[in-house]
Amino acid sequence: MYRFAICDDVAADADYIKSLILEWNREAGQPLRIESYPSAEAFLFAYEDDDSVDVLFLDIEMKEMSGVELAGRLREMGAGLQIVFITGYMDYIGQGYDVEALHYLLKPVTGEKLRPVLDRAMKRLAARENALLLTCGDGEERAEVYGCAADRQQASIVFEVAADMVKMCPALSKRVKILASQKRIIYQPTNSFYQVLSAEAYTKHGLNVHAVIFDELHSQPNRELFDVMTKGSGDARTQPLFFLITTAGTDRHSVCFEQHQKAEDILQGRKIDPTFYPVIYGASDNADWSSEDVWRKANPSLGHTIDIEKVRNAYLSAKDNPAEENIFRQLRLNQWVKQSTRWMQMEKWDACAFPVDEREVLGRECYGGLDLSSSIDITAFVLVFPPRNDTEKYILLPYFWIPEENMRLRVRRDHVPYDVWERQGYLQTTEGNVIHYGFIENFIDDLGRKFHIKEIAFDRWGAVQMVQNLEGLGFTVVPFGQGFKDMSPPTKRLMELVLEKNIAHGGHPVLRWMMDNIFVRTDPAGNIKPDKEKSTEKIDGAVATIMGLDRAIRNSGISTGSVYDERGILSF
Repeated sequence: MYRFAICDDVAADADYIKSLILEWNREAGQPLRIESYPSAEAFLFAYEDDDSVDVLFLDIEMKEMSGVELAGRLREMGAGLQIVFITGYMDYIGQGYDVEALHYLLKPVTGEKLRPVLDRAMKRLAARENALLLTCGDGEERAEVYGCAADRQQASIVFEVAADMVKMCPALSKRVKILASQKRIIYQPTNSFYQVLSAEAYTKHGLNVHAVIFDELHSQPNRELFDVMTKGSGDARTQPLFFLITTAGTDRHSVCFEQHQKAEDILQGRKIDPTFYPVIYGASDNADWSSEDVWRKANPSLGHTIDIEKVRNAYLSAKDNPAEENIFRQLRLNQWVKQSTRWMQMEKWDACAFPVDEREVLGRECYGGLDLSSSIDITAFVLVFPPRNDTEKYILLPYFWIPEENMRLRVRRDHVPYDVWERQGYLQTTEGNVIHYGFIENFIDDLGRKFHIKEIAFDRWGAVQMVQNLEGLGFTVVPFGQGFKDMSPPTKRLMELVLEKNIAHGGHPVLRWMMDNIFVRTDPAGNIKPDKEKSTEKIDGAVATIMGLDRAIRNSGISTGSVYDERGILSF
């Protein structure tokens, strides 16, 4: 039987949380005991006598000893119970990071908020049971079973949870020895053990693995622990078994996404591996996240253990909130999202896919944004045509380049269809394995013969030589800062134009992909700018668009002659 505890000095609040848990359990059907405590001191006194609590719902703002203080005391005692903080003030959110809280619930707490937290807690409890079964019940002599966590604190919690389970079972207690200092549980009849490891310890070679359980693989900071634990460490065993359990993440370059892709390839018949058993309940990248059929695919127990009305309410809340949309997609639909907080609402962007024809803008005034890459990466140049009257829209013409020899490697490694875009004419390659800047300069020069390019804005980083060359060709080139002061106004204006449907981009797939990748950083004054470090994929085209848009807005209504009026057209 699982044991939940509620610690809250307001009895009515404790009773309300209990009622929500009971409502959830009517569908979940777990063997459950719930106890309430009126103060942190009361819980601590009881816990010192009986520490078999699995999950603690802890109010932060209690009199005398606060919830955060109690959590700290429990972790100092080595308690591995899962802690869910409850608070009525946003200011308190995040105070318990040092004690590895499972979740933070902001009052008013609802069943909709509480349900996914309870589901997540039960998943962790189930993982510990699998670990003990493989250690004690698999008939393997000297079995080595490992539970892998993201950091030392989480590893300690995982271990304590498993140790508590042993203590609650008299049959196991007689046969199992717990070495708390080593985070190891030994099953003495077969001399097998269960050991918890963290990604922060790097000396894990030479293991003889019988089983490994990675819980929330997407939270691993890198692939080092995964490689050590799964690449050959179980070869000497007759039946090694690896459990990879995870919610979808945000980093498509991670080992977790790599395993997700392998699972998808096997399910789709693109790969064959009889040793890999994939089970994915989730929505595909292009699935309609508003469809209840998609919800059911990602949640097969929807309507049984999960009330569909609660999912509907979560969807309605996320529908008009980009931040909540990504959370809904990731946690409700197990969908890999670009970043934890989506800036551009892609359905709004897609609504601006008005046709764009180069022939219709020949000779028109425009402004360019140039975002140069490193020599081996993608480079973007976007022309922005301002409207000439109130009936016209801003028009975007984007251009992209990537080194030819690197393209296929990037397709395989990054799972981005550069090759398809190149065949469709949305992206060009330059010869060799590095960007050919001379080719791009000549291409921009050719564009200058078609359009009246009044200015080209560029990021100062790494652009000195190309800028000099473009100036030598007669273009007006303007340095553009990447800080909040320069980036915030045009970034905000871009969003306004999209929401107003006052911009036309022709549905260009490369630019769309980059817009979907944007993570925006905000300063205390409310200024915003695209953050390349936080964005999980390339955003060069979006940055080039913002720079070109800024110059178009600043120079609206100002007319000057073409660069070719001064120098003439060069012929070769």
